[in-house]
Formats: sequence, structure tokens, C-alpha cells
Amino acid sequence: MAAVARDEGIRRYGAMVLRIAAVAALYYAGARIGLLQELVRGQVTPLWPPTGIALACLLLLGPAVWPGIALGALAVNAPIGPSPLAVTGIVAGNTLAPLCAFLLLRRVGFRISLDRLRDALALVFLGALLGMLISATVGTAVLVLADALGSDGFWPAWSVWWTGDAMGVLVITPLLLALRGARPPRGVRPARWLEAVVLLAGTAAVTLVATRSVASLLFLVFPFLIWAALRFQLAGAAPCSFIVSVLAIHATAVDVGPFAGDSLLTQMVTLQAFNGTTALTALLLSAIIAERNNTRRQIERVCAELADVVVRLAPDETLGTWPSRPHDGEPPEERP
Repeated sequence: MAAVARDEGIRRYGAMVLRIAAVAALYYAGARIGLLQELVRGQVTPLWPPTGIALACLLLLGPAVWPGIALGALAVNAPIGPSPLAVTGIVAGNTLAPLCAFLLLRRVGFRISLDRLRDALALVFLGALLGMLISATVGTAVLVLADALGSDGFWPAWSVWWTGDAMGVLVITPLLLALRGARPPRGVRPARWLEAVVLLAGTAAVTLVATRSVASLLFLVFPFLIWAALRFQLAGAAPCSFIVSVLAIHATAVDVGPFAGDSLLTQMVTLQAFNGTTALTALLLSAIIAERNNTRRQIERVCAELADVVVRLAPDETLGTWPSRPHDGEPPEERP
């Protein structure tokens, strides 16, 4: 028995080590992609995918994988950090932010299916906006204290850091949660496949035009986000929101379209207001539709159960017979 228990413990320990290593690798890969669009000192970007990856891993695998987040953050920041002490502070902030966001979400009973309005609101306000204050504040303060960033650049850098981390949660976390529940569809009509392809292609095409035109055409993306949420819920809303955000960020990074020609702070306010609005529209609407569909299915199930109970309790009665009031011991009459 002792040997069996020891082997079981070794297997559990090995599985946990593999999970931590996988989280670290995913964090590092997401960071390398995010750094392609850096705007401040080579390490602050308007969309930081690792925060979304880290929070999704915590929600799916549990808080025990937090060392993977720390290892991934260390691997990313060590080569580009101003000093070892500054790197330590940045890694601590990047680890604590998703961990605190996870604890806040667990506190309010968050469900990873994102099929309730309360879950969508919790992810937005607790997971993204509140939780990411930690990483932005700690990271920017560390850069200022290490003389890697001037004090006058604190708020522009902080705004990019905070909104980048928050957008990572709003865009990447729902996408990963939607992919978790993805299954090979069976019995799906070809028209449904065609609709999904047209939706994704149309979203990309319209966003490309809107983000690279000097005219104010950004509103054109919202019909596609509404379409995705109404017809496909989270499975459609998350990919479309991801496409819109990535293309808008790329347009800002190359200084084209409606985001060009302004200061960094103005660009960030405009860009992240747009990205936040699109993500909120897709996420909240998909949650409302999913909650409505779940409520309808529950009502249908309850009605079916009640009908079954009625049939089992009175199997010989029909709806076409009505008992009359008996008189002087006579049996009741039946009326058609």
C-alpha cells in the first residue's frame, strides 16, 4: 500500500510539474507575440496576451499553477529588464495580478462557461479592470524607480500597461474559455458552416477598412459583433472580438487610420476605448443570449417533467371528459 501511495504521489507531482511547464511556455509564447506591438520602452504593449493566458490557466487548472506564470514572466522580462531588482518587481506584479483576479472571480462564484450576465460582468470589472491595476502600478513604478522611465512618463506608461493587461483578459481569456468547450460539431448544416465563415471573413474585412481609413468608420464593426453574439454566443463573439482588437492595435502601432497623428496617451485612450467597447459588446451580449437560451431550456424541461407527472398520476383520464356532480349516489356523467 505504501508503494502504491508513493507511486500515486509521484504521478500527481509529475502531472503538476508538466502543467506548470506548459503554463510557463504558453505565457512566454504569448508575451513574445505581444511584444511585437510594444509602444513603451520595448516591453509595454496595448494588448498583453499573457495576462489573459494566465487567468484562463488559473480558471481551468487551479491556483497551483501560479509558479508557471512567474517562470514565464521571468523568462520574458529578464533579457529586457533594466536591472535584476526591477525584473523581480515586474515579475511579482505580473504574477500577483492574474492570481488576485482569479481569487476575486472565485469569490463571486464565477462560471467558466460565461453563460450568465453576472459572469461576464465579473470578468470585466473584477478580472480585467480591477485585477490588472496591480501589474500596471507595480510595473510602472518599478521602471520609474530604476530610472528606466522618467517620472513624467509614468501615467502614459501606466495607461498603456493597465489597458494592455485588461484587454488581454477581455480578449484572450474568453477566447481560451470558448476553445475549451469546443467540440467537433455533429449534424451541423452546411449553411451554418457558411454563416460562420462569412461572419469571420466579414469581420476581418470590415475591421481592416475601418482601422486604416482616415474617415470615422469604426462603428461598422458592431453589426458583426452583434451578429456573432446572437447567432453563436461566446463561440462566435470571442473570435470576432479578438480579430477586431488585434487589427485595431496593429493599425495604431504602424500609425495609420483614425488612431494616427496623436500623442501616445491620446492614442491609448482612443484605442482602448474602442477595444473595450467592442469586447464589452460581444461579451455581454453573448452572455445575455446564452442566459436566455438556458432559461428557455429549463422551462421546457420543467414543462416536460410536469406533463410526464400528470400522465403517470392519471393515466386513464383524457382531456375530453369532464366529471359532473353526482346526484343521490348516481355515477358522474361524462360530457364530450
